[in-house]
Amino acid sequence: MTTAIKNETNQSIKRNNKLALSVALACSLGLSACATTANNEAVKTVANKPLAANVPSAAISRFAMPSYETMTLANGLVINLMPQKEVPLITLNAVVRVGAVDDTVSGLAYVASQSLMLGAGKLTKAEIEQQIDFLGASINTSADKEGSYVSADFMAKDVDVILAIFSDILQAPSFNSQEFEKLKQREIAGLAQEKESPRAVIGRYFDKLAFGDHAYGKPVSGNSESVAKISVNDLLAFHSSHYLPANTAINVVGDFEPSAMKAKLEAAFGGWQGTKAESKVDLSVGLNDFSQSRVLLVDKPDAIETTFLIGGKGISRDNPDFVGLTVVNTILGGRFTSWLNDELRVNAGLTYGARSGFTPYSKAGLFQISTFTKSETTKEAMDLALKTYARLWQKGIDQATLDSAKAYVKGQYPPKFETSGQLAGLLSDMYLYGFDDNFINQFQAKVDGLTLEETQRLVRDYFPQENLQFVLIGNASAIAPIAAQYGEVTQVDIKAMGFDAK
Repeated sequence: MTTAIKNETNQSIKRNNKLALSVALACSLGLSACATTANNEAVKTVANKPLAANVPSAAISRFAMPSYETMTLANGLVINLMPQKEVPLITLNAVVRVGAVDDTVSGLAYVASQSLMLGAGKLTKAEIEQQIDFLGASINTSADKEGSYVSADFMAKDVDVILAIFSDILQAPSFNSQEFEKLKQREIAGLAQEKESPRAVIGRYFDKLAFGDHAYGKPVSGNSESVAKISVNDLLAFHSSHYLPANTAINVVGDFEPSAMKAKLEAAFGGWQGTKAESKVDLSVGLNDFSQSRVLLVDKPDAIETTFLIGGKGISRDNPDFVGLTVVNTILGGRFTSWLNDELRVNAGLTYGARSGFTPYSKAGLFQISTFTKSETTKEAMDLALKTYARLWQKGIDQATLDSAKAYVKGQYPPKFETSGQLAGLLSDMYLYGFDDNFINQFQAKVDGLTLEETQRLVRDYFPQENLQFVLIGNASAIAPIAAQYGEVTQVDIKAMGFDAK
């Protein structure tokens, strides 16, 4: 075969694989690319299978966790297998119990996750990318506060090739020094660019204000100075200390035979050495008591808008009232027709969107109201956000509003777990945060059982009313007098290193 013909053939295979993957993904999402028979089947209720987004409400009420099997290898690696035969796709997902809370250098967990793709086993970075691209597959890595992740999506027929690459990325990354220096420069440039977008970074400022020196206050991204200090030796030490089988779960969701997949995973990961990760910091100790209101004003002199967050103490991921709080927050700021969005966007025209929500971690969490407005309407928008928030206590929730929110939450719930990627992500969260199938299986029953009396208790017990924390990013010369009306102000320059409130 001539080189030209060989290249053309390879490109044709690559295009066909990508087309097949796209069609299969569309089918899994219930889109028009599916065959007619698949579309007809999508409206049927099938026990233990994810439902399509347009299923009748009667079917939604029967949504349950799809069947899956859990096994633990001798080295402590947890494996979850969830066959889903509808389309020839597989998601292979690994979650490691290590994140920014474990950083010894700010940003280390995140940079380590990104560096996994710089070469692994006998393959270079370019060779990994070429093989993945040729198959029309994808492999992505990431990290957050408490977890690090590797996730692959591919056609079922390519499982052996992808599993071999995935296994090397997780167990044997090379951390090529030349590629790592390029990565660091990209990350440093990206951090500088992000500071030009207040909405991209305001959450990191709020975390630092709310958690201070606690591990939850560490920014996942690190900062330009800390990332520059990270070395290949740091990556190697971090990986050997935390990327261990007893600290990891692998989730497989999609079109496979369980017995064959077990054998493949045992062969790929059974020899992975190391059973004990470094001792973890106690995240329940040293948390902020939120004893006073504080304001962090981040000066961005060229800003014509003020972006702000208002909030305080939230909940941990295992809180038994998680479901009820989801419903109540939906009313306040969790959907387009929420109180906050109605008042600030629709009625007052002060912003393009306002929302609220709980961000839960394993041992703590935050509640936040977020929006942005023109500099000259900063006080009006902040006061209206606080006035709208106060409706939870001053007027409460009526039955019609509660019923609407309950219907909305139930209708939005099944589509969150339709695709293989979504289901694999759910299994990762279950491993990381320690909740079980009951969260899924009882979710809608808990929504149905929520009463007006219960909403009053949830508002009283969980929505912070006093000693709120504020972060404002904008032109300090224009908004500093306004910021001072909400608490003790600390001012920093947005171009200053990191996200510290000092």
